[in-house]
Amino acid sequence: MERLRGYFIAGILVTGPIALTLYLTWAFIHFIDDTVGGLLPRQYNPATYVPVPGLGLVIAVLVLTIVGALTAGYIGRLFVRLSEHIMARMPVVRSIYGAAKQIFETVLAKQSNTFREVVLVEWPRPGMWTIAFVTVQPEGDIREHVGPDTVAVFVPTTPNPTSGYLMFARRRDLLSLPMSVEEAVKFVLSGGIVAPPPRPPAVSEAERKPEIEAAEPRG
Repeated sequence: MERLRGYFIAGILVTGPIALTLYLTWAFIHFIDDTVGGLLPRQYNPATYVPVPGLGLVIAVLVLTIVGALTAGYIGRLFVRLSEHIMARMPVVRSIYGAAKQIFETVLAKQSNTFREVVLVEWPRPGMWTIAFVTVQPEGDIREHVGPDTVAVFVPTTPNPTSGYLMFARRRDLLSLPMSVEEAVKFVLSGGIVAPPPRPPAVSEAERKPEIEAAEPRG
């Protein structure tokens, strides 16, 4: 009986993540299909005649690509500037739009180095460590108060790593971790259960010197 119980739990652990991933993917595709399909006129909606799952997602990707291509031209840039000017005039919307635009530009920009370094920081008190992401080096008034050797770090929460705390810490108080951002997000999301694979310890030049000398041909 104990063995059957173990098999049952193992089956849940194997099929659970796969089933949840498939369900969320299917729900997302259906949500896009229903949203995009509701915007299209019935006579121009292919799903009216032949229901094709994922067609709305394909249409959404094509529309976003076309919009991005149009904004590259003069008329498109003029339209974007006019839209931003209108958004900046609206009292409450301008704050939401400004924050959302900055987040999207930071996350999607190819040259952005944000959230590219994983560190350990003592938080919420000395002696307790947590995973954090180095974001940017502060500028302006913040830099004058906290010092030039300080960086901004984002401390995510579990199990929702999209929320967390923004702090400023000195570089020398941070411990850099040899893991990718994706591995750190999985680690935080799982509450420490999904740990990154172990990496071999780094070998210093002093330790490698005897091996290098032994491999060199003797004259």
